[in-house]
Amino acid sequence: MKATWNGAVIAEAPNDDLIRIEGNWYFPPTSLKREFFQKSDHHTTCFWKGEASYYDVVVDGDVNEFGAWYYPEPKDGSIERVKQDFTDYVAFWNGIEISE
Repeated sequence: MKATWNGAVIAEAPNDDLIRIEGNWYFPPTSLKREFFQKSDHHTTCFWKGEASYYDVVVDGDVNEFGAWYYPEPKDGSIERVKQDFTDYVAFWNGIEISE
């Protein structure tokens, strides 16, 4: 699977390494092409997963604000609910395409 934005593959990993949560594919942190990611100060809260942190995705000078999110410290019980540890795994939105 790969995540693509603005003509660049920004993350890539085998299907078996991804985690599916609520319809979103979460990529392992090692699959990110770090040159395309900048930490953001933006945060949101999921009532059962906890506080999400965000990355801005930057390709060829174009910025996709908050285009990727992750949970650095998932809420107690959420890992058991998902049945996999998704700490720091990254999901995408805002026009970032996921494909096989």
